[in-house]
Amino acid sequence: DAIGRSRSTGTSFGGGNDEREQTLNQILTEMDGFEADVAVIVLGATNRPEILDQALLRPGRFDRQVVVDRPDMAGRLAILAVHSAAIKLGEDVELLTVARRTPGFVGADLANLLNEAALLAAREDKEEVEMVDIEHAIDRIIAGLEKKNRLVHDTEREIVAYHEAGHAIVAERAQYADPVHKISIIPRGVAALGYTQQLPTDDRYLIQRPELNDRIAVLMAGRAAEEVVFGEISTGAGNDLERATEIARRMVAELGMSSRIGPVNLMRRQSPFLQPATDGQGEYSEATAQVIDAEVQRLLVEAYNRAIEMLRNDRAILEQLARMLLDKEVVERSELRELMGVTPDTNDDRARPEVGHVPVTAAE
Repeated sequence: DAIGRSRSTGTSFGGGNDEREQTLNQILTEMDGFEADVAVIVLGATNRPEILDQALLRPGRFDRQVVVDRPDMAGRLAILAVHSAAIKLGEDVELLTVARRTPGFVGADLANLLNEAALLAAREDKEEVEMVDIEHAIDRIIAGLEKKNRLVHDTEREIVAYHEAGHAIVAERAQYADPVHKISIIPRGVAALGYTQQLPTDDRYLIQRPELNDRIAVLMAGRAAEEVVFGEISTGAGNDLERATEIARRMVAELGMSSRIGPVNLMRRQSPFLQPATDGQGEYSEATAQVIDAEVQRLLVEAYNRAIEMLRNDRAILEQLARMLLDKEVVERSELRELMGVTPDTNDDRARPEVGHVPVTAAE
């Protein structure tokens, strides 16, 4: 994309960058000029395929495109094995568990993870990297550095405890939500006062409507817990509301999951490689926009009410979990499941919606 940018991109009418265009034209000429009996393969790499000149992509030139996606669990396990070869690992380290805990990580992220774990172990004068060091490194990468020296008022700390407890309980009770791995009220990063970490049981490429509804309910559960316990809400749910609203709007306007809107995509997307249009506005009327807003609000309110109902039914557990967080600051998955009366199972596999015999194709 440095030298193969489209000749119509970033140029004014009747002008352009002559030097860059001459370079591109020379490359095109050279690629056409190779003899057929010469075993030469020309490779190019880019992370911005949408801006390449179409002449580069026609048959006979860069006509075979290989998308290098984020690694799946097996790929992450293989990458971890490579980067851990030079690190002395403890007997309790299971790379398969680490691979399960790092969905979405690429090779550089995994290399950084093991490096962070090695640094943490070295600071404590350990002879080898233990699983606890890797766990702390994952938390540091995902949520940021611990800020134990950040002074949090007792009232705020109590609100955070109930907020995170609400997320965790609804995540465990919701049928299709990812299981909870850890709950923490230790301040991290710039503004995070706590977090609830969920881990998918496997790599997912398709998500169905009931699962998205459960994700929204889990996001709304922190605010719901505050209302159930204190009768008031705080600013702590700001990011949760933002993420929940984004999911709901995509369900309605992009994924065709609203009965009122129907199976239509109203969001403008130029390419699978691109982000949504900056204004977020599709080609639809003002009346349709009002229906979209109403449907988004309906999904959010329904999920919020469902979270409220779950937490009221589990009010005693909510209180116990919040107190446990205030005492320990961190609650692990096994402790949460014991508190909720769920049989511990390291291979927890949540139920998925039943799928009929209809072929489904992943579009992105």
